Amino acid sequence: MLTSHDARVLLVEDDPGDRLLVEEVFDEHGASGNLRCVEDGVEALDFLHRRGPFADAPRPDLILLDLNLPKVNGREVLEHIKADPDLAPIPVIVLTTSAAEEDVLRSYAAHASAYVTKPLNWDELSGAVRRIGRFYLDVARLPRRTA
Repeated sequence: MLTSHDARVLLVEDDPGDRLLVEEVFDEHGASGNLRCVEDGVEALDFLHRRGPFADAPRPDLILLDLNLPKVNGREVLEHIKADPDLAPIPVIVLTTSAAEEDVLRSYAAHASAYVTKPLNWDELSGAVRRIGRFYLDVARLPRRTA
């Protein structure tokens, strides 16, 4: 079983402050080497398909995905992931500022593993990221890597 120390996590987030927070949480747990970050939907898809500068990218075990991304939005990235048989088993946690019921419903309809609305307070956001990590990386059993 994967643990927080060997699980690979892809963060798809365009906000530098939110990226920094997630990086700090991973660093606190000695797992900063397992976190990769991309800033938009195009980079996310290139990373997942190992294209261009991401040709040697590791296959993530967990994806934290913002919905409001430039170029290709998070909804489209989620739909693409879940439509691809090689990527579909990877749990995708939608981590976004949107609390809109339509976004929640669309995300679960597209097979998101969870939907988390980002708290606006730094400490609360840090706590939410910690709880996601604790559950998905220490409690839940993730699919075995295929590549």
